[in-house]
Amino acid sequence: MLTFRDATPADVDPLVELIESAYRGDSSRGGWTTEADLLHGQRTDADGVRAVLTAPGSRMVVAERDGQLVACCQLEQRDEVGYFGMFAVRPGDQGGGVGREVLAEAERLARGWGARELHMTVIVQREELIAYYQRRGYRRSGERSPFPYGDPRFGLPQRDDLAFELLVKPL
Repeated sequence: MLTFRDATPADVDPLVELIESAYRGDSSRGGWTTEADLLHGQRTDADGVRAVLTAPGSRMVVAERDGQLVACCQLEQRDEVGYFGMFAVRPGDQGGGVGREVLAEAERLARGWGARELHMTVIVQREELIAYYQRRGYRRSGERSPFPYGDPRFGLPQRDDLAFELLVKPL
């Protein structure tokens, strides 16, 4: 059974490790959410996680099982819209329903502050991941934004055609 809580400053380093393990490098290949073929380098860093913890209207939700960190997500309140990001599940725990539970908790929390929609951005080349979100009620908006090429805080692109697409779910 998962338990949820808001992250604290003591969680910053374990959260960076979790997020990196889910998306980058060889460890990420143990799950299905890897971006290792699209991006090298970091996915986030301690400053990025701290920024989520301290920004007004923002929070990092931690999911634990038996006291062990297994997943996390960022939630940001943007008036009547919630933003969902920095979603990570330990590679060994992927595919077992943890992600679905975290997503449901994020939606519940966003509805609690009056959000009418939950938004997220996904790299358009991640078709399998987009399909996962579509099965959970998110729709492709067609609205794209460029990948931040040249900013190593977001990784080192292995392709020159990366972009983000906005996915939206009415709550």
